[in-house]
Amino acid sequence: MASTELAQADPLINLRQSIAAGKLPFLSTTADPSSAAEAESNIAKAKYLIFHLNNEHRTFPLTTPTRFVRKDGPVDLRTILFAYREKDTTISGFVAATQTLNEELAAEEQDLIKPLSFPEKTDLVSFLEGKSDSSEYVKPLAHEEASAQATNSAGIAAGATGGVATVPSGTLAKTEKSVDPRLLQIYAGERKTGDRNSVLRGIRPTDFSHIRKYALEFVKRPGRPGEVSRNVNLTPSPALITNQKKPGRRLEPIILVSPSASSLLRMTNVKQFLEGGFYVPPDSSAASTSTSANILHIQRLLPSVDPMRPTRFILVDTPDQFKPDYWERVVAVFTTGQTWQFKSYKWTDPANLFSHALGVHVGWANEEIPANVKGWGRAVKSVQVDKWNQAQGERGRWRDREVVEGIWSAIESSMRARGWGKSGMPGGR
Repeated sequence: MASTELAQADPLINLRQSIAAGKLPFLSTTADPSSAAEAESNIAKAKYLIFHLNNEHRTFPLTTPTRFVRKDGPVDLRTILFAYREKDTTISGFVAATQTLNEELAAEEQDLIKPLSFPEKTDLVSFLEGKSDSSEYVKPLAHEEASAQATNSAGIAAGATGGVATVPSGTLAKTEKSVDPRLLQIYAGERKTGDRNSVLRGIRPTDFSHIRKYALEFVKRPGRPGEVSRNVNLTPSPALITNQKKPGRRLEPIILVSPSASSLLRMTNVKQFLEGGFYVPPDSSAASTSTSANILHIQRLLPSVDPMRPTRFILVDTPDQFKPDYWERVVAVFTTGQTWQFKSYKWTDPANLFSHALGVHVGWANEEIPANVKGWGRAVKSVQVDKWNQAQGERGRWRDREVVEGIWSAIESSMRARGWGKSGMPGGR
């Protein structure tokens, strides 16, 4: 097998190439990439990972062992993909997410993932994103190992390097990977962080009921100075309860949809596209939403924003009912490139608007991107979908899900960069 074929057959190489190209693979319950109905967003239910690179589809079972090897053996592809998805999660959050996924996998009767340590996850993410070309956990490909051995042999023959050291009979020469002493010193200085129970409550629950009898010494019965009340009511007064600040609910991010009649996505089909990963024309009878709908809600799990629960989004096509603070919740604006769309916005200048929210342009495949959209640069995510064919049906539109995943990935990155988190808006507002 040639070196190129070896790379194509290796899931780590394909994942690195997909990340570099900005075309993340999608999950499926079947090995046939031509069926959109079998696409699966839940990693616990999926069985295959499908790549689309250089007009070619490559499918790998999620149970495929990879070249990422620990002491207990190779790590499977599902563990690799999950670790990359959780690349920005804290240590405690990653441990909790791993436990949750293993519970879901056990319910689906699938193999559990291997819990990676924080240094292993950091090393893996650095390798997948191309920040490092090698890893102490990633074994080289067969042709790379053979090339290194050939280079070493040539150096010995030329006298540039030393020969093989003599070893006593009956013993084997062992080579061990050298570990940076400084790195070992850093690891030795790390300490484990506790969860909220160990931090707030200590190693065991504490009973504070004995404080009650000490409180009796300081509470006097009304009208009898110096006498201690035996029936003290320690319940807070209604006034105190009323004045206590109630926790506010998490504010929902807002996505603005273009009201233009030429837009490929309008209120009639945007929910079906973003939530179901399937495109139909907005005026088609297959569109799932009524033409009279002026507000929609969709949910999406954004692991780097809140890995524990889905984020609920509001979709509207006009800001007429906006209060001033609503504009701080706008995270994405779908546009056709026509600037009249922004006349009623808080930020009418496109450059100013897209510095506060991500722009998204959806066009037909193989058609020229509008000049305005090109001029707005990287502030606008431009994607293309296959042209609609009534006879094609849902099974023929499996590429739509790949486009949708790219849009959500851009929205998630933009929200994370602007400070969105578990509590909602930046600053916990």
